[in-house]
Amino acid sequence: MNIKIAVIGLGYVGLPLARLFATKFPVVGFDINEQRISELNNGIDLTLEVEEDLLKSVLKSQNSSSSNYLLCSNKLEDIADCNYYIVTVPTPVDKHNKPDLTPLYKASETVAKVLKKGDIVIYESTVYPGVTEEECVPVLEKLSGLKFNFDFFAGYSPERINPGDKEHTVDKILKVTAGSTLEIGQKVDALYKSVITAGTHLAPTIKVAEAAKVIENSQRDINIAFVNELAKIFNILDINTQDVLEAAGTKWNFLPFKPGLVGGHCIGVDPYYLAQKAMEAGYHPEIILAGRRMNDSMGEYVASEVVKLMIKKEIVLHKAELLLLGVTFKENCPDVRNTKIVDIVHSLKEYGINITIYDPWAKPEEVLHEYGIVCHSELNNETKYDAVVLGVSHEVFNELNIGSLTKENNVIYDVKGFLSTEVDGRL
Repeated sequence: MNIKIAVIGLGYVGLPLARLFATKFPVVGFDINEQRISELNNGIDLTLEVEEDLLKSVLKSQNSSSSNYLLCSNKLEDIADCNYYIVTVPTPVDKHNKPDLTPLYKASETVAKVLKKGDIVIYESTVYPGVTEEECVPVLEKLSGLKFNFDFFAGYSPERINPGDKEHTVDKILKVTAGSTLEIGQKVDALYKSVITAGTHLAPTIKVAEAAKVIENSQRDINIAFVNELAKIFNILDINTQDVLEAAGTKWNFLPFKPGLVGGHCIGVDPYYLAQKAMEAGYHPEIILAGRRMNDSMGEYVASEVVKLMIKKEIVLHKAELLLLGVTFKENCPDVRNTKIVDIVHSLKEYGINITIYDPWAKPEEVLHEYGIVCHSELNNETKYDAVVLGVSHEVFNELNIGSLTKENNVIYDVKGFLSTEVDGRL
């Protein structure tokens, strides 16, 4: 059977995967965002995950004679003749931190409209154990009229994309795979193994693969929560947290986690998926939720520490000018999803402080749309600030002369332990 792949959702996960598969197979990248499709077909990826020359090298418009290509489309008929459907849509939480499976349901409905006998539907979205077979498969069955594991099959291979990381790209990260039957698991594994140079790991069931993914980020979340708590303790004891971690890190098996804000679409979200499933099963997950509470408190904590330092230096808070460096959820990346920098902003504004946000990586219109916050992509060097807070460690901030931006009496707070200049406080 000739393989033709449809990748549903062309965001931070879907596009790099579609581009990679297009080096070996004909691939149709499907997304409902018409503007996104237009940009991609012109070789432009605003997420900056796939470089223009790399994207153009696989686009069908640039390789009309090749049997392997990437066609980006928002038309259902373009994915009708595919036999592998890979779903890579977001899995967010709602305002109450409850899993929101709406994107998965809608993507499943889209696939169901073109599903045929023998097709395999693979999910990559991070979920709690059971979602693929208990939530998504029934949608596929109902709308397609086909029978699961008889007419069509399912697989799961959790995404391991690290936005902004140009070293650990999708092909260089070992991939977990699984299928709804033993035979389908082997087919799914072989498909990924054909392009993933780091190799694959075939899990025995889809639920095992789903659970493996959700605990990867939950583990990181808990470890970061631990060092965040340490940072609070050492701050009270007037001990430099970075110095402590450096000393402890001399032991071979000490885990090198650092304190900080935990946002984004993975670490700050996935633990809620596992917690939800655990509570449905009658178990209250104490450690997982305690870690989430600790990490979600860090934005307000940073703001309170900055305010204390300003008061100590007798800086009048009302109408004070503060420069906040960075608004994306991580360094050297334009992704602002679930950024915890906004928690710092909201807390500081309660004191009447005027905040200027500078982030050359973020799109100002996206920040305004998502959070109602004004962000600047260029810095006004004429303004002098009472305080500067480094929130995101973009490499470009290394080039800033912080001293030239501040008033004589000032506060500099380094959330990330990144600045080479002398600072008044850091986590």
